[in-house]
Amino acid sequence: MVIDSVRPTRNHPQLVWCVALLVGGALADLYGPEPYMGLPLLAAAPIVAGALLTFRLALCLLVVACLLSLGLDVYLGREMVALIINAADIAIVGVVALAINVMLYRQRRQLVRTLDVAEAAQRAILPDLPDTVGPLRIAACYEAAMAEARIGGDLYAVQDTPFGVRALIGDVRGKGLQAVGTVSVAIGAFRQEAEHVPSLVELAQRLDDALSRESERRAALTDSEEFTTAVLVEFSADGATVRLVNLGHPAPCLVHDGAVTRLDPGDRRLPLGMQLPGMGQGAVSSVDTVRLPPGAFLLLITDGVVEARDSRGVFYDPVSGVLAHRTFKNPHELVQALVDDVKRWTGGGQQDDMAAVVFAHGHPAAHHTPLPRL
Repeated sequence: MVIDSVRPTRNHPQLVWCVALLVGGALADLYGPEPYMGLPLLAAAPIVAGALLTFRLALCLLVVACLLSLGLDVYLGREMVALIINAADIAIVGVVALAINVMLYRQRRQLVRTLDVAEAAQRAILPDLPDTVGPLRIAACYEAAMAEARIGGDLYAVQDTPFGVRALIGDVRGKGLQAVGTVSVAIGAFRQEAEHVPSLVELAQRLDDALSRESERRAALTDSEEFTTAVLVEFSADGATVRLVNLGHPAPCLVHDGAVTRLDPGDRRLPLGMQLPGMGQGAVSSVDTVRLPPGAFLLLITDGVVEARDSRGVFYDPVSGVLAHRTFKNPHELVQALVDDVKRWTGGGQQDDMAAVVFAHGHPAAHHTPLPRL
């Protein structure tokens, strides 16, 4: 076969069940009060094998079941007609089970190919971030709420532009394929406009225009309103000064020397895609500026972090979490600590997509292993 990986690989528990059926059938045939009591169990073994085991193991179980049936009938002195009928019954059932095994294999192979295409498409929309961009060290993680998806409605992007390193983190209202479509529009608009627009305020306006058009188009098709909360970030040439525009998104955090400071925006602004008539450039009026001290980290998060709840329904707060009690050598270590702390807080559950991006300026203090996407 072309794709062996779609075949079941862990056969031990299933094989035990099949063998147990064969043994049970043999014992029922030998010691049961009526003849042929073991035949249903002997016939059931190939069916279970066809559904759960590989084709070769299922075929082996079928042969064993037929031989066992013949051996039992000979041992018990049954007539030749009974021998043939019993073996034929098991053989027919087993052939049907093998046909089911082949159909299941083809379905698995088609599913694997579909997932491969979906994985490639998602990677094209949201590729892995490099470890360094310009003067900055970077780490990121992404956990989609849907286990079978690589991305959902959260997004991030980092780009080195003529105006400094710029970054975007955001959260699209909604989930599923519709949210992923909006993610692709937002990231595409950011990558295009970040290279040419000198002002962070104007960049926010350009993104708002692009997502407003997308929202209007989708509203005409689905009768649903869409918007995207976001934070736009711009670093100075040396990475020490950070400019922020927050558009209805959870505030970034400054992590430094065991302390976490929430960088709340000076002005409250509407999310992207919710531009009101007549607001124009006034939708984004100012930029917040902060310093990134040596050894400090800038943490960007989505609401999947701050809206993660424990068993009592209490929301997670990164300011009072594990980040406030530790120092970190590199962004990867910080991201891993955050992910682990959120999982500890929720008990392993996940209510929403969750993304985090960490920045630090300067050269890494020690070698690190890149954090895999989750």
